[in-house]
Amino acid sequence: MTECELCFHRCRLNEGQTGFCKARKNIEGKIIPINYAKVTSIHLDPIEKKPLRKFFPGSKILSIGSFGCNLRCPFCQNFTISTMDEHQGKTIDLSPQQAVSMALSMVDQGNIGIAFTYNEPLVSYEYVYDTSVLAKKAGMKTVIVTNGTIEAAPLRKLLPYIDAFNIDLKGFTQTFYDKLNGNLEQVKRTIEIASERSHVEVTTLVIPDENDDDETIEALAKWLASVNPSIPLHLTRFFPAYLWRDKPATPIDTLYRLRDIALKYVSNVYLGNI
Repeated sequence: MTECELCFHRCRLNEGQTGFCKARKNIEGKIIPINYAKVTSIHLDPIEKKPLRKFFPGSKILSIGSFGCNLRCPFCQNFTISTMDEHQGKTIDLSPQQAVSMALSMVDQGNIGIAFTYNEPLVSYEYVYDTSVLAKKAGMKTVIVTNGTIEAAPLRKLLPYIDAFNIDLKGFTQTFYDKLNGNLEQVKRTIEIASERSHVEVTTLVIPDENDDDETIEALAKWLASVNPSIPLHLTRFFPAYLWRDKPATPIDTLYRLRDIALKYVSNVYLGNI
């Protein structure tokens, strides 16, 4: 039995067994990312779509996604790839070298680098690391859009090669994170560590009757300000999706109310999907 050391789940896997994320497997006693260089989604996106508002605004970035995730959000917008395993769906092979070459070929279209996104990119940690090292050598920017569920040691090893993060802070109570099979404190630590040397923006999807109360957003914004009050906070409107199709969309006036609360503590608050 071998333990995966990537995130708080610490999956202990027998030979041939795949972890909670469906992307990391025990093969001959080593934890291997079976989604390495297996791409499900690729697109040249505006940087604002990540969302990043204070990082090279107006530029574009080659966005790459694979499969797997170490959370189980019942509201996931990309559940078809986040919940699939190696036997489901279609992938294309894209080596780190090929990804960087593709990114370089798009510079004349406004591309500044590579973003790892769509599913949870850090469950393919080794691919993200290898590609980021090559991208930095080529003078490209690197971005990770993540749920922040990663241990401190691998995160610190990766940091020198990542220019910007957008990190989901999905709520501000462990009770809410329990619904996602997540760990709030690990996400908070990721935000703290990443902000030490990379550009960081934070996104909270505001869900009615789940994390949309004034007290939650005030506590979240107050804590974020203790890390750095200039970190941009994105409050995004929820629409029914996946297992939570019976929930209503977030009222727009709720987002405006919560923005005003957050602005008491942080200087940059943006509203998404309105």
